[in-house]
Amino acid sequence: MEKIEKLLASGSSHVAINRDAGARPGALDLRLAASGAESLEFIATDLHPRAEMLIAGAWSGCYATVFGKQAQLKKVTLPPDYSVDIQVSIGSVGNGYCLGGRVTVRVPGLATHVVEEIARLAHQHCPYSKALHGNIEISTNIVTV
Repeated sequence: MEKIEKLLASGSSHVAINRDAGARPGALDLRLAASGAESLEFIATDLHPRAEMLIAGAWSGCYATVFGKQAQLKKVTLPPDYSVDIQVSIGSVGNGYCLGGRVTVRVPGLATHVVEEIARLAHQHCPYSKALHGNIEISTNIVTV
């Protein structure tokens, strides 16, 4: 697997369950849905998102849904303010290009080892994680405070 030597561009997304029906949308507002799952919102700050932002948005929406499902299967109650941030970067390596990903899972109030286990399971079941793991460098950060 290649690692980025020189960063050229990045795209990030933040996914949280939006329970406020009166929330005002951003410049670009996409609703992501998976069959049998709660709909999620991806709100970007740029009107014309780069490919990295779209990959990050699709990946984070799917990953957040799968993370919630895996927590349910383990009978773990997630706090209402849990969220997932994913940054996808493109960079150069030698004469070519490659991608890298950084996943940050925020679950305030839960034990770190519990969140790490759910995050590991989510990576195993999320189709985007499965497609990318082993093909690009991915780091996962857990925040529980």
